[in-house]
Amino acid sequence: MSNTRIDKRFAAVAAEGRAAFVAYVMGGDPDFDRSLEIVSGLPGAGVDIIELGFAFSDPMAEGPPIQRAALRALKAGMTLNRTLELVAAFRKTDRDTPIVLMGYLNPLFSAGYEKFAARAADAGVDGLICVDCPPEEADELTDALEANGISLIRLTAPTTDDKRLETVVKRTSGFVYYVSVAGVTGVKSADASAVAPAVARVKAASGLPVAVGFGIRTPEQAAAVAKVADGVVVGSAFVDAVQDALEGKTNENVTESVLSKAAALAKAVRSARVGQA
Repeated sequence: MSNTRIDKRFAAVAAEGRAAFVAYVMGGDPDFDRSLEIVSGLPGAGVDIIELGFAFSDPMAEGPPIQRAALRALKAGMTLNRTLELVAAFRKTDRDTPIVLMGYLNPLFSAGYEKFAARAADAGVDGLICVDCPPEEADELTDALEANGISLIRLTAPTTDDKRLETVVKRTSGFVYYVSVAGVTGVKSADASAVAPAVARVKAASGLPVAVGFGIRTPEQAAAVAKVADGVVVGSAFVDAVQDALEGKTNENVTESVLSKAAALAKAVRSARVGQA
């Protein structure tokens, strides 16, 4: 068994008889300091794995909430290097919580795969989800990541047939991210009854834990998916919490707004299988 932070975390939550709760936030949203406060507070709110977006100007897989978060982060001066600085700052106080970067190929290509992977490993990154890098074009990036002990985590979707799935899961490690709905983030809702057989199929093909994301915003949705998946990913709900606080729609500041929502969702995920045979 591998000894990465991701592997150990999935093994630990499985031993507890529950799914992992994965929270996506945009690095640097709404600025570096408050983003660091949010990321540092997520484990205490019940988050098992942190998925940290690195801002890009053309996030094609994202719906309006995460697009707006990326623009706020870019306006605040966030870059790929600044995102790695954010990870390094987080690691000063937390050596255990896995961090997975999520973003797009252009910034990685511009940085150079080997240089990026080395810097990411030094900062304390555990995994990478690169939304727009197909397996056929990923060998160079995968080589650099594997050389630095970083997992490449790939996406599968309802449209991924069995033949394509074989290609997708090759050289995938850590976990597989199952996109529960066709389309972009933050628009449609996940259907747990449809997710269950898909998770089983992907898990059988990959031999890895399967985390389900896209279309999960509420504690009820998170709990339903937590009953059938190894991990539950929530993202748009948190970037919406940032925006709501910035616009004065809540009585909480930005950090409180995100962390209170994280705590409610974490509770739902952690209790979803209680009493389940």
